[in-house]
Amino acid sequence: MPSRASEYQFHLTGGALCLDFTNTRSWRRGSAPVERLTSYDDLVAFGRQARIIDAAQTRALRDAAARQPRRAARVHREALELRILIDRIFTTIVDGRPAARADLAALNARLAAVSARMGVVHNRRAYAWRDGEEGAFDRMLAPVVRSAAALLTSAELGKLRRCGAADCGWLFVDLSRNQRRRWCDMRVCGNRAKARRHHHLKRRRLGEKTKIKIKRLKRTAA
Repeated sequence: MPSRASEYQFHLTGGALCLDFTNTRSWRRGSAPVERLTSYDDLVAFGRQARIIDAAQTRALRDAAARQPRRAARVHREALELRILIDRIFTTIVDGRPAARADLAALNARLAAVSARMGVVHNRRAYAWRDGEEGAFDRMLAPVVRSAAALLTSAELGKLRRCGAADCGWLFVDLSRNQRRRWCDMRVCGNRAKARRHHHLKRRRLGEKTKIKIKRLKRTAA
């Protein structure tokens, strides 16, 4: 299914699905954070772009949401609450502190609910996991919960990083070879930092040239 013309293209560069999900709020450490999940439709778009759901499931969920807007709105609120929880857990960890027991308990409760709905189904060619009912409005959230639990219990937790831009706050797993990744995405914060460095360097060189001209003028006047 092609993207809608006005659909936001999510930056899936966190290295873990749960981090891509937390990164759906941009510039969250700045003075003007930008919300990317403004509606249930945005949540569905994230699910499709992250390949949690396919094109047919995307159409079905959007049609169902149009018929049951209150239910869709409730799932959207639950998604935002889940994002706050996961972001708080991993932000606390990247700051060098253990996650709060209450937050782990809340995540475990969601994990238990997700596990209770899982089952094995037989498709035409193979057996596969099923995340609850086929038409469940929140079907894109179960993999996010499992991703958070998987990252917390993996060796890759030690590679958890936060973007070096002061106003960003996006989290990522540093999977680079030299373990020196600094930016959430070179196309976003990396390019902004390069542009700022170029601007400062240009101003400094201009200032130096101006000083030289002033000195020359003073010598000429003398």
